[in-house]
Amino acid sequence: MSTLKTTTASASPAPEGVTIGTPLSPHAKRAMLLGSGELGKEVVIELQRLGVETIAVDRYEHAPAHQVAHRAHVIDMQDGDALRQVIEAERPDLIIPEIEAIATGTLAELEAEQPWPVRVVPTARATVLTMDREGIRRLAAETLGLPTSPYRFVDSLAELEDAVTDLGLPAVIKPVMSSSGHGQSVIRTRKDVATAWQAAQAGSRGHATAGHSIRCIIEGFIDFDEEITQLTVRHAGGTTFLDPVHHIQVDGDYAESWQHPAGAEGADGSSPLSPAVLTRARDIARTITDDLGGWGLFGVELFVRGDEVIFSEVSPRPHDTGLVTLVSQDLSEFALHVRAVLGLPVAAPERFPGAAASVPVKVRGTGVPVCRGVDAALAAAPTAQLRLFGKPRVDGARRVAVALARGADVAEARARAHAVADALHVELV
Repeated sequence: MSTLKTTTASASPAPEGVTIGTPLSPHAKRAMLLGSGELGKEVVIELQRLGVETIAVDRYEHAPAHQVAHRAHVIDMQDGDALRQVIEAERPDLIIPEIEAIATGTLAELEAEQPWPVRVVPTARATVLTMDREGIRRLAAETLGLPTSPYRFVDSLAELEDAVTDLGLPAVIKPVMSSSGHGQSVIRTRKDVATAWQAAQAGSRGHATAGHSIRCIIEGFIDFDEEITQLTVRHAGGTTFLDPVHHIQVDGDYAESWQHPAGAEGADGSSPLSPAVLTRARDIARTITDDLGGWGLFGVELFVRGDEVIFSEVSPRPHDTGLVTLVSQDLSEFALHVRAVLGLPVAAPERFPGAAASVPVKVRGTGVPVCRGVDAALAAAPTAQLRLFGKPRVDGARRVAVALARGADVAEARARAHAVADALHVELV
């Protein structure tokens, strides 16, 4: 015979610790996401599982997280006045930046002013630094002494040409303010310099004006063996590291990622990271995230060359390559991020057996995406998963879905994810 456990209100003191009220009530805990794409959508879902009232903000209507949040707003998040206005109207307990294109100075002002108890995740300082490639690179290389690629900052085509002479070719150019590979390119010959400069100016956040160019970073090219993301969770109990996510980037944007237990060799013969590399990766991740501070999940991007580990970038929020954690472990990067920012306990997640992989589905053009052959895509690997993001429109090149799969080893997981992604047909109408 089963019994039903019930609780009753009493006059006894409330227990200390984290308290979460009921959404849409005066006692609700409120979280505002700045950026409402596919990663923000997963964060909103995890917040709602823990009873948090959610407000999703983006620059366009019907963004993926708008579709699942309690409330939605459309503003230019780089407009500091507009950003302050919507934050003050909603008075959230937590402000969770999910993209780079935000007036970060406004967040720093609000955190310092504390017009009500409000916290920027992980901190306003971390948000400011990581959304500016110059700020985070100078912190990592010049303040913390972490190994990075050789680099120069340039403000004109003439300075870029001088930097190419100093660093040699090939080299990589990126605007100091951009995301998802926008404005990034590889300079392979002297003939590429002018074209790369124009592409960086066009792909930056903000726009060049007469007599004023957008600052860029040029990096010496690293002939690496592989790229990894060391997902790192700072929380009330300390720091927790996830198994490294291996990934491939094309034009600065992720094209595939996979994960298997750290130190384990895949049944396909894929080489594990050596203990020295794993230790060094986590040392670098701890060093940079400890300096940035706050609670939440960080995606620390690293190059691996032999036993050498080189810092690339860090994002103070769930990482696109970490979409694979939706199927690789019991608590995804999104669930861990939410637990951490709420001050809840975080433990190392339990990994599912074998390996897991993710392959994004991207389209290029203009129009509303319509996904055809969803049944055929899932039939291509019946144990795999497919997440359709629900993006309302495509203008240019965008991810609209992701295929996720597990397998006995890396090769099987990647093959299954590719089979699903390749079988899905997306039409822009």
